[in-house]
Amino acid sequence: MNDAWWSKPCPTPNADAAHAALARQGALTKPQGSLGVLEDIAVWCAAWQGTDRPGIERVWISVFAADHGVAAEGVSAFPQAVTGEMVRNFATGGAAIAVIARRLDARLDVVNLGTVNDPGDIPEVHRAVIAPSTANFCEASAMTREQLRDAMQVGADRVALALDHDADIFIGGEMGIGNTTAATALACALLGHAPEALAGAGTGLDAAGIEHKCEVVRRALALHADADDAFDTLRRVGGFEIAALVGAYVAAAQSRLPVLVDGFITTVAALAAVRLNEGVRDWLCFAHRSQERGHARVLDAMGARPILDLGMRLGEASGAAIAVPLLRMACVLHREMATFEQAGVSGG
Repeated sequence: MNDAWWSKPCPTPNADAAHAALARQGALTKPQGSLGVLEDIAVWCAAWQGTDRPGIERVWISVFAADHGVAAEGVSAFPQAVTGEMVRNFATGGAAIAVIARRLDARLDVVNLGTVNDPGDIPEVHRAVIAPSTANFCEASAMTREQLRDAMQVGADRVALALDHDADIFIGGEMGIGNTTAATALACALLGHAPEALAGAGTGLDAAGIEHKCEVVRRALALHADADDAFDTLRRVGGFEIAALVGAYVAAAQSRLPVLVDGFITTVAALAAVRLNEGVRDWLCFAHRSQERGHARVLDAMGARPILDLGMRLGEASGAAIAVPLLRMACVLHREMATFEQAGVSGG
């Protein structure tokens, strides 16, 4: 797989711009470090954008929707028909992410990779249907190699579109009944953790439901224990929308487009992307720590420090979108505050 597009190297963020931004932070009219993580964010943005005066204005949000064969195992509190119904809800503006995107003046891009309850052609929804759902990974591999490549390419293509619209940052979201089970299986396989360490409530399972989810994941891990590498693991227990996120993250990093990572499922996709191409890690910013049980462990495995911890577990890119105003404010403060010299204030 070394000749695959996702293996091609990623550029590194601009160290000179980061150093210049750090110097500016030290000269602004405030005690050094007094803005906390906001100062770090400004320096990250400077390195990503190659300027000591960064800004986050044009936000692109791609929400990838797909169904999972493992839903047949009864791992969700909601019926599988919800995935297709939510695609329509995204497009008509009723979903949380649609509301947030409007307030941010962000571009919301909804992508249908295949749902059992197919909503058909909907204005503002990009159809990239691979199949109605993945296979049940307790019985077979979730995807063929061709399906996985296709799903990853869909993600890369949405990044290319974001770049065509001069996006400053890319946010990936997901929707798919059963996808916390897929993400749990993928994270367990990549990190070597037991399902009990990572499996959570998802859309609202009780304790018995979580234990059942653990048993389903154990069956899947046993069936696919001979996976060759991260690509093969993703093929066996991933999902179309998770694979699209992986492809998007790699393509964004290869194109110098920073990524704001959302919750548990998108963070597992980010982990898979980094396992496929370690250079991706430099272009990831983690928006929040969700309430989903396994999220903190996956974040820790990546050495990630999320910006927010609000007890959210909605998915669909909502947590990442909520963090955008903080990124914008960090950059505005960095650009517009006076230096000690400019303000004639002693102590600089």
